[in-house]
Amino acid sequence: MVDIIGLLFWLLIFVIILWPQLQYRNMQAARMSLIKTLESKLDSRVITMIHRQERIGFFGIPIYRFIDIEDSEAVLRAIRSTPPNKPIALILHTPGGLVLAASQIAEALKRHPAKKLVIIPHYAMSGGTLIALAADEIWMDPNAVLGPLDPQLSIKAGVQLPAPSIVKAVKLKGVDKVSDETLILSDVAEKAIKQIEKMVCELIKDKFGEEKAREIARALAEGRWTHDYPITPEEAMEMGLPVKIGLPSEVYELMELYPQAHIQRPGVEYIPYPYMPPQPRRTERGSSP
Repeated sequence: MVDIIGLLFWLLIFVIILWPQLQYRNMQAARMSLIKTLESKLDSRVITMIHRQERIGFFGIPIYRFIDIEDSEAVLRAIRSTPPNKPIALILHTPGGLVLAASQIAEALKRHPAKKLVIIPHYAMSGGTLIALAADEIWMDPNAVLGPLDPQLSIKAGVQLPAPSIVKAVKLKGVDKVSDETLILSDVAEKAIKQIEKMVCELIKDKFGEEKAREIARALAEGRWTHDYPITPEEAMEMGLPVKIGLPSEVYELMELYPQAHIQRPGVEYIPYPYMPPQPRRTERGSSP
């Protein structure tokens, strides 16, 4: 009896350790299958950069965390390994991140000789928008959004201020009425804005010309909107960006395979459509109708 209990105990430990790995492998296989389908449909090399935390743990406890901005190195490697005559389709879902990483991905995508397509099912804010600008076409869900590129400067741990607002505050108060530290911060803010504008211009001037590229760069970097302002597909098209509304159904299926990790708060629930028709009740043999 004791041996059986011990065996069951170790079997349970084995399952707890192995089960997340099996879940991960199954989900990864499903993703690869969908990516292959998309590659065939789009005749392109499909790369994904999806920043979410997955629910792949035993009892729903998240064990793996995917895809952080540090994965830019992997994206660069994927772009480099793509044949020069092969188009690239980058599926992008991100709130943004480090300017350095985003700019490296954008530049690598821009340099790829074949056609570049960025697909946005939900949002590509900040650095995600910078990457999207490197594409020849930007495909967006009707409700997907891009975001402004105004630089955010860290003034202390956990506190960031928009660079355009820092510059504006110094101009309004006057340079003789602010501290040396604020003046230095304003100088850095001005440089950051100019750098982003230059970066955007370099990415899009071949498609729009120098003057139009500068106009778009100013709109995105000058602080016209708050940093989390959602730029809709219609607004992006009004700016002149090469946006197409509508995505292949496989993109949405793929996003379902990157589930957000559950946290203890009310979630989103709904009955999947189409509804299953009610099943007729079977009458027991011998009973009256």
